[in-house]
Amino acid sequence: MPAFPPAANLQLKSAYDPAAPSDGTRILVDRLWPRGVSKQRADLSEWMKDIAPSTALREWFGHDPDRWAEFRSRYRAELADHPVELDHIRDLAGRGMVTLVYGARDKIRNNAVVLRDALLGKENG
Repeated sequence: MPAFPPAANLQLKSAYDPAAPSDGTRILVDRLWPRGVSKQRADLSEWMKDIAPSTALREWFGHDPDRWAEFRSRYRAELADHPVELDHIRDLAGRGMVTLVYGARDKIRNNAVVLRDALLGKENG
């Protein structure tokens, strides 16, 4: 398993914000494509659908702030089933900037936040 990457090499960015050269490797970490965003505008290196929350978990959460703590816990449990994908992102971040791209409107409570914390070895953010 690759070591935890430097925190400075992992950033989060909304799919609705413009891509920038400083983003490095841009990985969409949602199961669904963000509404209204063209593939050209997204400017992604990869789309990792499998590492996104399951459809059942995403629908249960519904971006309800009251469900955030439980969502984090459940999503962390799901991420445990994806060691290859996690190691791939850690490896990329060990070599340079990686931007985890998400489609949620909430910049504080979304799956990319949980994923970043998991990649960095942080328990609860």
